Amino acid sequence: MSAAIGGRRAMGAVGALVLALLLAACGSGSADSGSTPPSDRGGFSAGGLQDPSAPAESSPGEAPTRVQIPAIGVDSTLESLALDATGRLGAPVDYDLAGWYADGVSPGEVGPAIIAGHVDSPTAPAVFAQIGALTAGDEIVVTLADGSDLTFTVTGSVQSAKAEFPTASVYSNVPTPELRLITCGGVFDASTGHYLDNLIVFAELTR
Repeated sequence: MSAAIGGRRAMGAVGALVLALLLAACGSGSADSGSTPPSDRGGFSAGGLQDPSAPAESSPGEAPTRVQIPAIGVDSTLESLALDATGRLGAPVDYDLAGWYADGVSPGEVGPAIIAGHVDSPTAPAVFAQIGALTAGDEIVVTLADGSDLTFTVTGSVQSAKAEFPTASVYSNVPTPELRLITCGGVFDASTGHYLDNLIVFAELTR
């Protein structure tokens, strides 16, 4: 992931930081999967999502505390997500809550802010179960710690095999404040407890 000028973190070339980002587990498989997946939550396998040692170029923006997506009924407070010692971005602890990559770009700052969530749990749909239904023009409202609301408008989405994650499109520098929602999708592999694809929704700040 990259922070453009004025964002929270500096970035060199995308290729120097990461060849691909794989969200290893965005849920543990719902009851509909026909099998009982492993009990561990896995994680969002970042492997260099963003260089955590890169110096900040400017003061960080306000942290987000809530995300609302009226079109699909999402209203979630936000957990803080971070890379672990292996370079993996930890998944939200609560299947019903989304999480923000707290060492990345703050929503409203220049660059792509990242909010991730599970698609399902072992027993039911999770917070981002329906983000695949979002279409261009749908709104995403992010509330910041100071109480202000930012409205992002969906511009598109892409589903990609994890092995072909569109790193450059998701994390490259952009000249305006943008938002990415990320979850898992595609076929659930019961042998690994992971989905084979990622679903990424792109949005830009409109007010």
